Amino acid sequence: MQLEAGSGAGSRPEERPTRRILRDETLLVLGLSLGASGVAALISFMGSVTKPGGLKDQAATMNASAAPDRPWLDLAWQLFGITTALVPVALVAHFLLREGGSLRTLGFDRTKPWPDLGRGAAIAAVIGSTGIAFYLAAVALGFNLTVVPEALPGVWWKYPVLILSAIQNAVLEEVIVVGYLLRRLDQLGWSPGKAMAGSALLRGSYHLYQGIGGFVGNMVMGVVFVHLYRRWGRVGPLVVAHSLLDIGAFVGYALLKGKVDWLPLP
Repeated sequence: MQLEAGSGAGSRPEERPTRRILRDETLLVLGLSLGASGVAALISFMGSVTKPGGLKDQAATMNASAAPDRPWLDLAWQLFGITTALVPVALVAHFLLREGGSLRTLGFDRTKPWPDLGRGAAIAAVIGSTGIAFYLAAVALGFNLTVVPEALPGVWWKYPVLILSAIQNAVLEEVIVVGYLLRRLDQLGWSPGKAMAGSALLRGSYHLYQGIGGFVGNMVMGVVFVHLYRRWGRVGPLVVAHSLLDIGAFVGYALLKGKVDWLPLP
């Protein structure tokens, strides 16, 4: 008798990943991405607090030049860094596909573009205004380093790279720290409150290189983002909001530095 495809002794039913596999998978994703960034930020913070002088007299630089005075090589390094930083997101997509889902499972798709854009813009407007005030206060009180959002040369690709960098940050952080991590923690049996605390703590940890202000401010942002994700079931609005916030920080700093007296400079 001829066996039908997918049946008989040579086939096995599809198995769901065990809790141990899900736990190890989550640790690997974080170890290759923002978990490792959290450890690096902690080491950087320890170096800052043990260095003579106050935190506000030190600077934390983002989007720095990789090859000064060699613009085409610098551009190649910038694009390489942006692209490779998104590899963990591709890994998450692979793991979701294995269990019959996709990034759409996390609400990262184009099915609701206008609601995502509208909600994201509203979030960015609220968090952006309060975030600037909190950062300025943290620097003035000595709880934060002076953050330099960009230090790229004045070449033609500067602003496109800053925008791409902002979008990359948003996709990486919101897909992994909110959508993926909460899904896995739910599957591992964590309570909603504990999962929220874990996600917010992780977000704060990899901003610790900026100082206590960066850590606390981003933890609060993490709590808000987890609450909104639980309510809407989509990371799309959070990616939009985070992109707008970082674009405002990166491009705004480039346009305003040296032209306004309220912006802290190193």
